[in-house]
Amino acid sequence: MRRIKLKDVCDRITVGHVGPMAEKYTAEGVPFLRSQNITAFRLNLDDIKFVSPDFHEKLRKSALQPGDVAVVRTGYPGTACVIPNTFTELNCADLVVITPSPELNPYYLAAIFNSAWGVASVAGNLVGVAQQHFNIGAARELEVSLPPRPVQNRIAGILSAYDELMENSQRRIRILEAMARALYREWFVHFRFPGHEKLPRVTSPLGDIPKGWEVVAFTDIADVLSGGTPKTDVAEYWNGEIPFFTPRDAPTCFYVQDTDKHVTELGLSKCASELYPPDTVFITARGTVGKVALPSVPMAMNQSCYALRGKPGIPQRFLFLMTLQQVDYLKTNTGGATFDTIVVDTFRRMEVVKPAREIVARFARHSDAIFEQVSTLQRQTRNLRRTRDLLLPRLLSGGMTPGEMGSGS
Repeated sequence: MRRIKLKDVCDRITVGHVGPMAEKYTAEGVPFLRSQNITAFRLNLDDIKFVSPDFHEKLRKSALQPGDVAVVRTGYPGTACVIPNTFTELNCADLVVITPSPELNPYYLAAIFNSAWGVASVAGNLVGVAQQHFNIGAARELEVSLPPRPVQNRIAGILSAYDELMENSQRRIRILEAMARALYREWFVHFRFPGHEKLPRVTSPLGDIPKGWEVVAFTDIADVLSGGTPKTDVAEYWNGEIPFFTPRDAPTCFYVQDTDKHVTELGLSKCASELYPPDTVFITARGTVGKVALPSVPMAMNQSCYALRGKPGIPQRFLFLMTLQQVDYLKTNTGGATFDTIVVDTFRRMEVVKPAREIVARFARHSDAIFEQVSTLQRQTRNLRRTRDLLLPRLLSGGMTPGEMGSGS
């Protein structure tokens, strides 16, 4: 295994567009990647932006092709993934773009960046005062260990197998979550629940609703609870075992399993947050407004979020789906002088339809199985990711025998 600088085994190392972009985005056009679209080994296409073909042409230097490696410069610098062959045109902002030569397997290169060694190496080469970033100069000079291409291919094959398993789980999760949302809308938006044809409709402030149901303030069916943050300059409050949820941790799926920051028992006692149990509904209220999540383990929460707890007869998962249904209202009824903010009064003013208790209980019996499958699949995905990450240093250091790695070419 030889040591070599990236510039000697890459056909191109460049940087995505750097500069203001808000006025350049279009409703459709050429997909445009940002740092938040790059996760370890995989693209995250949630909230992807687009630019016009003309703007894309002006940025040919940063155009991405299948097989390129995109590396985050700021935020989580060094996080890398390979561009799949599902795009005919693609561009980006503020990413390091690397086109490996035939001597370098792109998935092997992404593995180097995503390894503990890669993260540490990138962290040691950050520049900038106001906001540190990983620049192309450091990328070109980065010295890596390079085994023969067949060995790289075997390592890439192992990692790709883990990614495929995780992606299959993610696809199943998306289908299950869509089923839960559709079931909620069928019963409680279109009012086509079992036995609905026998129940007459009555007028209400929100239109015709089934007889026996009522229109109430959201705060009549759920308590709205706040969070808080321990002092950040007291070391004893931080790096404990308790997950600490902030808007940054809002997931793209139903459940959040872990958080970026953790607090100690002492830190929890020194802030306004409770230790909220699993299935508490979290909703982000400042900055990124309207992201809704269910913690899968007990978590504390900062002051930029609210925790919603159903009153008697209102199951948490039903409340979660109702909150998702109301997100558009919450987003369009924010306050705040400098940035959008959901306040408690927003929930008080928001009217919702409260179904008959027996219908809610029946729905819970139908939907709980879906939520349990989602939670199980997310745990499996997390375990696969942990196993892959534990395997990664052995693969990159040559600590696995050819037999353990398989005989791929």
